[in-house]
Amino acid sequence: QVQLVESGGGLVQPGGSLRLSCAASGNIFSINSMAWYRQAPGKEREWVATISTNGRTNYADSVKGRFTISRDNAKNMVYLQMNSLKPEDTAVYSCKAVAGPYEYWGQGTQVTVSS
Repeated sequence: QVQLVESGGGLVQPGGSLRLSCAASGNIFSINSMAWYRQAPGKEREWVATISTNGRTNYADSVKGRFTISRDNAKNMVYLQMNSLKPEDTAVYSCKAVAGPYEYWGQGTQVTVSS
């Protein structure tokens, strides 16, 4: 089992920045990759970014160049640095860990981009 807890969401103006954090606990040594997803009201959940065990990253086109995913293995943390935020980035952001055939999700953190 892996437990994930996100933090760092909030209200930010367009053009601003936020850094989301995801703290992992439990059987962390089984984790292969971690990712961020988001879900806006009335929309399907959308993949945002992934980071693998070796540090390789991938991003959705909608956030490429603005968001950066990173991980601190010593602290069992994954981060999502979000810059140049737009109103369309407003969503609940959730962290996902993949461990073998299993997926684990956090509860999510709200990000609202509005003036």
